[in-house]
Amino acid sequence: MFRKITAQLEEWRESPYRKPLILQGARQVGKTYIVLEFARNHYDNIVSVNFEREQDAKAIFEASIDPEEVIPRLAQNKKQSITKGRTLLFLDEIQACPSALTSLKYFNENANDYHVIAAGSLLGVAVAHDQYSFPVGKVNTKTLCPMDFEEFLIALGKGDLALKIRERFEDNAPMESWLHKELLGHYRSYLIIGGMPSCVNLFKDTRDYTLIRDAQNAILTDYLNDMSKYNTENEIKKTRLTYSAVSAQLSKKNTRFQYKLVKKGGRASEFENAIEWLALSGIVSRVYNVDAIKKPLEDYKNIDSFKIFFSDIGLLNANKNIIPEDILYESPDLNDFKGGMTENYVCQQLVTGRKILYTWHSEGIAEIDFIYQDAQGKLILVEVKSADNTQAKSLTAYVKKHKPAYAIKLSTKNFGFVNGIKTVPLYAAFCI
Repeated sequence: MFRKITAQLEEWRESPYRKPLILQGARQVGKTYIVLEFARNHYDNIVSVNFEREQDAKAIFEASIDPEEVIPRLAQNKKQSITKGRTLLFLDEIQACPSALTSLKYFNENANDYHVIAAGSLLGVAVAHDQYSFPVGKVNTKTLCPMDFEEFLIALGKGDLALKIRERFEDNAPMESWLHKELLGHYRSYLIIGGMPSCVNLFKDTRDYTLIRDAQNAILTDYLNDMSKYNTENEIKKTRLTYSAVSAQLSKKNTRFQYKLVKKGGRASEFENAIEWLALSGIVSRVYNVDAIKKPLEDYKNIDSFKIFFSDIGLLNANKNIIPEDILYESPDLNDFKGGMTENYVCQQLVTGRKILYTWHSEGIAEIDFIYQDAQGKLILVEVKSADNTQAKSLTAYVKKHKPAYAIKLSTKNFGFVNGIKTVPLYAAFCI
């Protein structure tokens, strides 16, 4: 499967400033697959260790974190040669072996000619909760997200459509009406399937939504089971309650996170650790509100006001047990949920595009769904609408008053650019 992160891995391999790489991401987003595929295409061989399953390899790192001792012992254990620059050493589920994580510092300082990639599904949680010795400044880090809509199209053999979307995004010219309609159909399918590679593969091979939903439910079960790891018994229940409540929050007109919807009388002090666990695990994205749309946005972040979104839109709809036909045929039964679902989809596309997102609202007056700073330092405002018959009043008023370079309105409308607002169809969110 084509994944955009492959290009980043290739840059890492060739960089003169290369350090051991830590690949982060939620469970089952494809970390192991992409590393093995990358190794097959760029190295003579790969030596792979899974610390959750291989106790003998784990013991090697527990005995010594010195690469000069680790390399020959690991080569003997695996009965493979480990050659500088020609072998990829892959340390999978590294959170299960703290000494291996520490060893990355010494690989960087004393043995950087060896190419090392480490991966871990719950690494952020493990480091935060168990105070692991993280090799700060001694590693490169990258994050793998679920597949975005562009990767989804390419997986289905429709890469030509992805190129067409990018062309229209750049020149602001409307998509042909028949193709616009077809792409909205693919977009609705993506809302159901999401970007988990196993689910995309199932859709490509079977078009069977029942099988896909079974696969999604299995992933959700794995996530719930993971919540018992690196967590106290008291926090396990809170973390599961919070995760289940996220989808309910997105059905409200006000999609900002409210503790009272997790538990009657719930407070931040009771659930803040649970939210932190979910964010560190990569299975949700937290988008903070800013008190002012000014640079630097981080200085205006309100830590007590935020939205939470599922990392994958397919898992969100599976968690709510949404019937695929209700999405495919735009059932009015989903009217209360469409806004939150569409915001979640857009958040996923922007996070995959490595945007640091914020939101803004003026109580009872106006709201901007997403704000980010682009590569040129400009603040870009993004308004999200689930249909084509709604007005972006807050965005229009802000543009008229402050005259930013441009703003973006995402909806089911075709491409266009009018009065400083770039209109982008929802299926083109990955272009932003």
